[in-house]
Amino acid sequence: MANKWDLRIGTNVYLQVPNAHIKHWIKNGKIKAGETVIRKANFPGWRKPEKLEELIPFFKLYEKACSEKRARRKSARRINTGGKQIKRILLIDDERELCSLLGDSLSSRGFEIECAHSKRAALKSLKRSLPDLVLLDLRLPDGDGMPLLTLIRKMSPAPAVIITTAFGSEEARNEANKMGAYDFLDKPYNEEDIIRRIRKMPAKA
Repeated sequence: MANKWDLRIGTNVYLQVPNAHIKHWIKNGKIKAGETVIRKANFPGWRKPEKLEELIPFFKLYEKACSEKRARRKSARRINTGGKQIKRILLIDDERELCSLLGDSLSSRGFEIECAHSKRAALKSLKRSLPDLVLLDLRLPDGDGMPLLTLIRKMSPAPAVIITTAFGSEEARNEANKMGAYDFLDKPYNEEDIIRRIRKMPAKA
């Protein structure tokens, strides 16, 4: 009993909850200050967990995580292209794991992320709504990405496009530049590489 708690959230009571579970739920926001009371065998009744010395550090960890998340979102809102806010980013890449990991990372900074793993899927996404920025891989399973770049740059308002590839060459860079790409990003890359480029974008990328 010493390492287990009775937990009351609203009208629900949970008996004999392990100590590790209580701490995990606090860190993840399932147990919030002011919404829950708990007790142990050696307690004379119900108490607020946020007032208990052994649990206070876990509430602080949750508060810190929330604060860092708000700061990332605030930072993302400040990133813009000469006054045009970059909010929606379309990742066009057949590497699904890369899209998933990068998408989660950018989402945590406040960006809205959509992934397309082929030219066909990308066109469907672009028809639904235009993003502010496109990360376009040159090698897609259903064709070369260069013609897609041309099409994207003719849209209105035209999204900024950053070409991404593991097979870059000076010739490809020059061609992408002539076709309206804002930048050319070699793989592998990470979210900070993208953020740096976004911060440098002029008003009309």
